[in-house]
Amino acid sequence: MATITAADVNKLRTITGAGMMDCKKALVEADGDFDLAIENLRKKGQKVAANRSDRESTEGAAVAVVSADKTEGVAITLNCETDFVGKNEGFVKLANDLANLALQFDTKEDFLAADFNGITVAEKLIEQTGVIGEKIEVASFERLKGAFVGSYVHSGKIATLVALSANVEGAEEAAKNVAMQAAAMSPIALDETGVDAATVEKEIEIAKDQLRQEGKAEAMLDNIAKGKLQRFFKDNTLVNQDYIKDGSMSVAAYVKSVDAGLTVTGFKRVALG
Repeated sequence: MATITAADVNKLRTITGAGMMDCKKALVEADGDFDLAIENLRKKGQKVAANRSDRESTEGAAVAVVSADKTEGVAITLNCETDFVGKNEGFVKLANDLANLALQFDTKEDFLAADFNGITVAEKLIEQTGVIGEKIEVASFERLKGAFVGSYVHSGKIATLVALSANVEGAEEAAKNVAMQAAAMSPIALDETGVDAATVEKEIEIAKDQLRQEGKAEAMLDNIAKGKLQRFFKDNTLVNQDYIKDGSMSVAAYVKSVDAGLTVTGFKRVALG
């Protein structure tokens, strides 16, 4: 029987992120063989993951990371089952470490297959499911590129990215403010051209039904419904929304107040729940 020291346990804990008692038990069962102990911990994670596959994971941490040159960013949510785990320092660190790695990949699939300290990201999530005892998954993965990209994270629950058309003086503050707008107001598209046809048709029909109930003549419905649709675009598309810090102007107007040629070219928003 191999002698298991505190240093051995701490080393395995550093490698896997598992709890001290779990690491000690794994090393004892593996008779001090680190590789076997790690394998056993992962197998435990697979069993727990299988048992909890139908659980809801609506808590966790939302993270946004922007590249050093401010031309691309990624936003992810690392989800778990309880708020208690979601606020855990180790869990939040894992979410940030994963987000920094995610910045190197264009798709969620490539990211999950990427190496994370000797195992894939997907394997790490399974491992941590076993360690923590809750379903853990990267539920959201969004990437954004642009001339200037900024980010905003609200209480670890919502993360947003915003791309601007140029890296001008004031771009960093403007991008953050617009990202804050996207977090707070949850727009469905950048502008009216980004709203899908099915949504437009649905809103027109809703408007017409409301007008009929008000007793409006059928011949008037199309024109009035178009006006209501414009109101829908104003309320639900990012650049047309009233700017939350100054309701006298739209988001598009705010950005132009920073620089006359500046526009918002894209945004991404991820949220828990």
